[in-house]
Amino acid sequence: MSWITDVAPKIKTLFKRDAPDSLWIKCPDSGQVVFQKDVEANQWVIPGSGHHLRLSAIQRLTLTFDGGQWTDVPIPDGDSDPLKFRDNKRYTDRLKEARTKTGLPDAIKVGTGTVEGLPMTVAAHDPDFIGGSLGVAAGEAFIRGAEAAIERATPYVAFTASGGARMQEGMLSLMQMPRTTVLIQRLRERKLPYIVVLTNPTTGGVTASYAMLGDVHMAEPGALIGFAGPRVIGQTIREHLPDGFQRAEFLKDHGMVDMVVHRHDLRSTLARLCSLLMRLPERGVTPVAEGPAEGEPLHHESSLPAPSDEETGSQ
Repeated sequence: MSWITDVAPKIKTLFKRDAPDSLWIKCPDSGQVVFQKDVEANQWVIPGSGHHLRLSAIQRLTLTFDGGQWTDVPIPDGDSDPLKFRDNKRYTDRLKEARTKTGLPDAIKVGTGTVEGLPMTVAAHDPDFIGGSLGVAAGEAFIRGAEAAIERATPYVAFTASGGARMQEGMLSLMQMPRTTVLIQRLRERKLPYIVVLTNPTTGGVTASYAMLGDVHMAEPGALIGFAGPRVIGQTIREHLPDGFQRAEFLKDHGMVDMVVHRHDLRSTLARLCSLLMRLPERGVTPVAEGPAEGEPLHHESSLPAPSDEETGSQ
């Protein structure tokens, strides 16, 4: 038994330091390696390149609501596997894995709270839940969020991040498109703002339904937005696509997106837009009282001269 084979490994183990695997983050755009704590403090935006990393639904709600506090909108449990679908893995197993990974019952989470003091209802996709895909339970979550906004008379904001309709639920998934559209119409009938924030990626049936029916369409920088992906489109039409095709900035230049907003400015922009659309006083401005001050008579004599008989038509 030698010292190298027996004693040295024990010493190495004794002084071993556990380091998390996610201590550093590599920017997908520039390849820059950044300390994770710095990225987290910057709202999960790479400081150098400005690349917006994907957020979970809980992270999204935490960054949006005041103080990171909100009240969950209860979502009923649906049929986990209506079609008994199976490919190389059972759909029920995929759902269990996604629920364990995200801690969510399905791909959309809804909460109510305040954003810069303004009451708001917010729905957020979780891209880690089977690609943020739209199924029956996710569609029901969106609908319950819209109903909560109507009940509370608040604006409804949807953060989309989805690969589209969930193929494991077939036609039942596609039926969520008209169902969600009906609720958006109800919001409009009650003159409640519906604002969509398109994040990376927003594609497929989500783009073809509630993601493109907002009163205002905002997008995070660099977000991929479209129905089919650029690779599929390029192969189909056999044409070279322009640079930045289907990215947020390209779509803004071509009228599909109203504004591209940095993540740091989302809260203030949402609050300002909702205040304008609901005709509320500007935040921080105290409205002037319309009633008389204490001690003043209820009726004031006009300081203007009384109209003459000729002006009034009196004889």
